[in-house]
Amino acid sequence: MKLGVLLFSQATTWRDFRDAAVLADRVAYDHVWTWDHLYAIFGEPYQPIFEGWTSLAALSGVTSRTRLGLMVGANGFRNPGIIAKMAATLDHASGGRAILGLGAAWFELEHQAHGIDFGASAGARLRWLEESVGIVRDLLDGKDVTYRSEKYAFDHARHLPRPVQRRLPIMIGGGGEKKTLRIVAKYADMCNLQGTLEVLRHKDEVLRQHCHDLGRDEREIERTVLIRPVIRDDPGEAERIWQSQMRHNKVPPGDPKTDHVAGTVNDLTKLLRDYAALGYNTLIAELPSPFDSETIERLATEVRPLVESAPAPVH
Repeated sequence: MKLGVLLFSQATTWRDFRDAAVLADRVAYDHVWTWDHLYAIFGEPYQPIFEGWTSLAALSGVTSRTRLGLMVGANGFRNPGIIAKMAATLDHASGGRAILGLGAAWFELEHQAHGIDFGASAGARLRWLEESVGIVRDLLDGKDVTYRSEKYAFDHARHLPRPVQRRLPIMIGGGGEKKTLRIVAKYADMCNLQGTLEVLRHKDEVLRQHCHDLGRDEREIERTVLIRPVIRDDPGEAERIWQSQMRHNKVPPGDPKTDHVAGTVNDLTKLLRDYAALGYNTLIAELPSPFDSETIERLATEVRPLVESAPAPVH
């Protein structure tokens, strides 16, 4: 079982954000993630929020083992050549710990406010994403890239230095069945999904079919699942902590984006074993500010050992 932590970069101080990442590194999380947004995405959009790529670069200097990535990068914010160069630079700064997260982006307000082209439709953004991921993959792999479309134009682009990692992994977020999961099957090393066990089982079946259609070995793609946990011995206390965090982030009661798991070590252990039985062996815990150090520690030091002690599922 691999563990990642996705830290809210909104409604926090840099010191608290940094300290949460350092704690995750100390208790042996496999990766630390943050967002790629210019406005807060939970609650009031005009709350303080830190920029994603520069946050990861700063964290590379205060962590030593965790991989670092965006969940996920907003493709339209940057030219694919810039994205590839930033990822390679982070890989060198971190000693080979970068993960390149990319998605089509969804938050129209921040695009509109900053004069960034949001595209006429979700279909257009997904088309840009597919083009961009292909360009980025080739640049990271040291290829000479010449490419022209309505959106992008590259003329014999080449990048040095290459990343430290032989293959810098690409994470693609999103579960759209016709387009996004097909892009995952074509290019990604990791994918990220959330939902019920039934939803996750279905999405995995769709991804496997896309891989089959494209001639890709589906075992090359690491399945990750996202949850928002709070761990306490008393589930009622866990729920109170979550509600306090939501108030801090100015999230109105009943917001549908605030699905979470407030429970005990045993509750989380059972859930993670259920995910593993479906082939989702990487959990990413999205944690709001103010950061809950007890949950960060107990997920790594109590829940993960219990999950790993269970017999391996048979697929």
